[in-house]
Amino acid sequence: MSIPKEPRQLMINLMYLVLTAMLALNVSAKIINAFFVINDGIKNSNSIFDDSHVITMTALEKNVEQDKSRYQPLLDVAKDVAKISVEFNAYVESVRTEMVDATDGYYPADHREHPNYPVGYKSKDITTRILVDQKRGNELEKRILADRDKILARIKTLSGLKGTQINETSIEELSKSISLNISDNWKKDRVAKSWSEFTFKQMPLAAVFPLLTQMQNDMKSSESAVINFLVNQVGLTSFKVDNFIPISSAVKSYIIEGETYNAEISVGATSKSITENMSIRVNGSPLSVTDGIGKFTSTTSGTGLKRYKVDVSLKNPTTGQQESYVKEFEYEVGRRSVTVTADKMNVFYTGVENPLSVVAAGVSSNDLRVSASNATLTPNGAGKYIAKVTGGGGVAKLTISGGGLNPTNFDFRIKPIPDPVAKLGGSTGGDFGNGVMKAQLGVIAELSGFDFDARCEIAGFELVYAPKREDPIVVINGSGTFTADSKRLLNLAKPGDAYYFNNVRARCPGDVAGRKINSLVFQIK
Repeated sequence: MSIPKEPRQLMINLMYLVLTAMLALNVSAKIINAFFVINDGIKNSNSIFDDSHVITMTALEKNVEQDKSRYQPLLDVAKDVAKISVEFNAYVESVRTEMVDATDGYYPADHREHPNYPVGYKSKDITTRILVDQKRGNELEKRILADRDKILARIKTLSGLKGTQINETSIEELSKSISLNISDNWKKDRVAKSWSEFTFKQMPLAAVFPLLTQMQNDMKSSESAVINFLVNQVGLTSFKVDNFIPISSAVKSYIIEGETYNAEISVGATSKSITENMSIRVNGSPLSVTDGIGKFTSTTSGTGLKRYKVDVSLKNPTTGQQESYVKEFEYEVGRRSVTVTADKMNVFYTGVENPLSVVAAGVSSNDLRVSASNATLTPNGAGKYIAKVTGGGGVAKLTISGGGLNPTNFDFRIKPIPDPVAKLGGSTGGDFGNGVMKAQLGVIAELSGFDFDARCEIAGFELVYAPKREDPIVVINGSGTFTADSKRLLNLAKPGDAYYFNNVRARCPGDVAGRKINSLVFQIK
């Protein structure tokens, strides 16, 4: 008998999106929403695993009924692994619930913007505090490794079981299919001190949701690998069955537009006497069948959910009757895409650091390539960059490529920092008391409403003192601070006099020369 493994569904490609998107923490609400879309997709995949487990466990139980002395140990291990899976997923759910409860629970289902979202979906503090500072992430890491060891230890108790091929070699091969594990990639990070810090520190709750659900999916995938392994052992001995289930084993159930969809079509709980007379059709077209497996390929076009129908025809060795079984399967086709956002403004300003976020769906952050013309880019964390430009105009062109993504360009206008406003004593002109005027130290350049840490300086101005019924006196001031000559004129202030600050010039970061800004006029009262 040949029973293929259950598909791991769409996890690898989905998690590429998660791991890159969760680093774009300050971008638009669409990115935040994407975390929950991905989380829902993984939950749907978990439901598919659950349905599949029911089918394979039923097939195993039927074989135990026919030969309990031989197959009962297989069923006992399958049930133990299922119990480990249930307890692990409940534990992960308790970690999620703890963080949600600490941030005031969920929005109601009828909430206009965030139905059923956790209220604290943006919170980075709660994830860092619970998972990193309070060591819950360390506990989770230990639980993952411990449960993986439990599963393998339980399988090893079957080594040498009569009528099976369970031995060190087959168990070693099975261990490669058990996806519940902790990667050592975090050790390459120069900052993170632990897996939990690398995975969860400063991650918003919205980004942690799909990570936890993915861990549950890894457990369910591992459970599926074990159950299929045990069912395959039944096929190594002669047996009689009365139930046949078509199975589609896809390499990936979530693929990118233009990729080829690959799947293996077979039938559950079968034997060699069955597969010798088996035929398989997909959407009416026959497949070449070898050892009960028909390989199905389909070039994808367009995005969205795709479906195909499998017809399996075989001779039931128990009844001698020709029987047919039909089932529909589905997969989803996505598209590689990339989003680039300037975190503070939709332009690049000269003379300041312009923070930039890059999010690529379906592309690993390790494969992503970001380059720019008319600007220099400095990495500032995964998916984060600082752009610096020179000159007061033109366009900075960013090019994103790598990981199968066609080079994609994004243009950002280059602009100088907006003109500052000249002020004296916090005022741009009007009535001044003579004592107030005499107390001033200089003219300042104020930037209002500019969302960057930038400061402009006064480069100089012309001060005109117009005493009442007398000829005006003019001095040139070479900076924002009053010179001795300017201060002498200010000390002459008396009611009826006027002061004019003309040809005021300012210099901002990125400016080659001073720029002319507003003039000031004050009347002494």
